[in-house]
Amino acid sequence: MPLETTGRIGAAAADPEFGPWLAQASILVVDDEPGMRNFLVRTLKPRCKRIEEAADTKEASRKLDEQPFDVVILDNIMPGRNGLDWLAEQRTIGFFADVILMTAYADLDTAIEALRAGVVDFVLKPFRSNQLLNAVARCLDRTRLQRENDVLRQELRSASHQVLLRDKLLGDSAAIHKVRETIARVAPLPTSVLFTGQSGTGKDVAARLLHSLSNRADKLFVPVNCGAIPPDMIESELFGHLKGAFTGAGRDREGLFMHAQGGTLFLDEIGELPYLLQSKLLRVLEDRRVRPVGSEREVPFDARFVFATNADLQSRVEAGTFRSDLYFRINVMQIRLPPLKDRGEDVQYLAALFMRELTQQLGMPPVAIDDRVRAALSRYDWPGNIRELRNLVERTVILGGFPEDFERAADSDEQGGQSLAEVERRHILSVLREAGGDREEAARRLGISRKTIDRKCAAWHV
Repeated sequence: MPLETTGRIGAAAADPEFGPWLAQASILVVDDEPGMRNFLVRTLKPRCKRIEEAADTKEASRKLDEQPFDVVILDNIMPGRNGLDWLAEQRTIGFFADVILMTAYADLDTAIEALRAGVVDFVLKPFRSNQLLNAVARCLDRTRLQRENDVLRQELRSASHQVLLRDKLLGDSAAIHKVRETIARVAPLPTSVLFTGQSGTGKDVAARLLHSLSNRADKLFVPVNCGAIPPDMIESELFGHLKGAFTGAGRDREGLFMHAQGGTLFLDEIGELPYLLQSKLLRVLEDRRVRPVGSEREVPFDARFVFATNADLQSRVEAGTFRSDLYFRINVMQIRLPPLKDRGEDVQYLAALFMRELTQQLGMPPVAIDDRVRAALSRYDWPGNIRELRNLVERTVILGGFPEDFERAADSDEQGGQSLAEVERRHILSVLREAGGDREEAARRLGISRKTIDRKCAAWHV
């Protein structure tokens, strides 16, 4: 049975001397000597989340198949099979955790063999408890930093990193109040959540809020835009791979699924996931195990799944491009984000908020939002929703004034009034002109997809 502490532990408060992650760690000790195992358990049990022990490599292999570990503390000289031979084998079938080798032999040959087998750190026998704890803390810091860097690189591939205040779902409308209340109700539960709504309505923000209110908030939030990763790379990005699994796989790599271990995995634009990969995701959801590309081992996996889409998944199921079994599996708790046009005065509040934040960020003076502009903000249909509003305010700050089409639309006395469709058409075409006819750039500035630009231009015979 595992030796496990109960309840949530504030890592930094638990033992600040050895870093903030030790209290969250799951550790496996592999040593044939009962006295050494007892010493390590006594040292680590009060400080970490879970510690388990194995008297030989066979038992250690079984435990690795049953649950994930952050660090393995391994003795080298054991009856039957030495630790480094076992470790080298484990690396070839899918084992990514850091390993600390305990050895009484500090010769060069052992060090070289250990590095080749994938050892990350050493402790020389005899050692003090502080030496071991420092080695574990170094491993945990290294792993956390590597995962955070990978997650950041993934985020930079999508537009979501451009949205200000992404950790807050702001506004005072009844529609957004209802969304916040629903998120607060479901956050403490392990239930998967599907956020739906138009592009730019704040699904990423809502997912981050859900994570921050959950009991997984001290673990990583890993966002993945399924539409932003090339189809030939997405399986490796999500599941990880072993060295040599395919051309260009020069080293073992832990996937984004495993980066979210214990935390939250947010699969945005889930409707864009390639059909062949949908069955693999379904299996992960059902079995909670991940098989890296080229691996013989399915790694135990624990994370909360949150999904988002701006597509009509039911229609895609009927069209045969989205698996019905996956749709029913992810559509447990659906929360719809309202479009900005249905949020009343929130558009005025958000425009003022973005103006304050962007002027500080860009180091430029604010532009007054007068009555004419406020009228235009209220009249416009906002096909790109909050993202489009944010981009409009950013362009306004840079140019020193709101675009002329917004000014004209606001002056209803001179214009005689305009329909929302006409305001939308004029604004999109104006941004397209500013972008020199580049539809991809115009879509980025508006916060809408290239497909939306193409569809509307076709309807307008542009």
